[in-house]
Amino acid sequence: MTDDLYDDQTITFLEELWGEGFLSPGGPDEVRRVLHGVDITGKRVLDIGCGSGACAVLIAHDLGADHVTGIDVEEPVCGAARRRAEEAGLSERIKVEKVEPGPFPFPDGSFDVVFSKDSIIHIPDKAAMAKEAFRILKPGGMFAASDWLIGHDDDPSPEMVEYIKSEDLDFAMASPATYETAMREAGFEEVELVNRNPWYAEVAAEELAWLTGDTRPGLEERHGKEFIGHQVETWTKMLRVLEKGEHCPHHIRGKKPE
Repeated sequence: MTDDLYDDQTITFLEELWGEGFLSPGGPDEVRRVLHGVDITGKRVLDIGCGSGACAVLIAHDLGADHVTGIDVEEPVCGAARRRAEEAGLSERIKVEKVEPGPFPFPDGSFDVVFSKDSIIHIPDKAAMAKEAFRILKPGGMFAASDWLIGHDDDPSPEMVEYIKSEDLDFAMASPATYETAMREAGFEEVELVNRNPWYAEVAAEELAWLTGDTRPGLEERHGKEFIGHQVETWTKMLRVLEKGEHCPHHIRGKKPE
């Protein structure tokens, strides 16, 4: 029995769905879109919520970062990320640390880029996160992330409540307005938010079709009928809130002044 949100079974399933080493949608192409126009070559990068390590490997190997520090709060994903870095021959350029929730354990001005892919949803206090990201960035450094947002500051709709309950993850969704305020009050300039709902609504429909189509018997054999049945239920509920726009993944970006 484990209290980890992302245990080995969940990691294995999500990687089958989203690609080896990825625990959120879009794979390498989405990572590149998040970082489009950000100078990574030779830079020191922090990967918040590094998951099982594919983003860190891509940032170091394909995008040319000098060093990537990946942080996460659960040992199963940290262990998977360390193994992935070692298999890629990048152990000297990728360090994965299990951290406690709260302030980042790094000195001021430690990184050129702070990156995150769909992990800040697990951090309830977006203002504190933004201030910490600003603190550990060097002057001129960039914050570039994707995350899962809710489209408003009102109480979640009954459909959203049901979806979040079905996910059974510690989702702390915030609105675009909350994110923008948090970033600007932390001191970031050139703050930009890009709504990715149209993209993921289409992708999620394809994912649900994959879960319920000809592949389902094989998925049930590999992961168990009960597990896959729960995923079908979750994706069905997620698609409802995506289609109404209440669930709206975004790209979030800001620059620390020189």
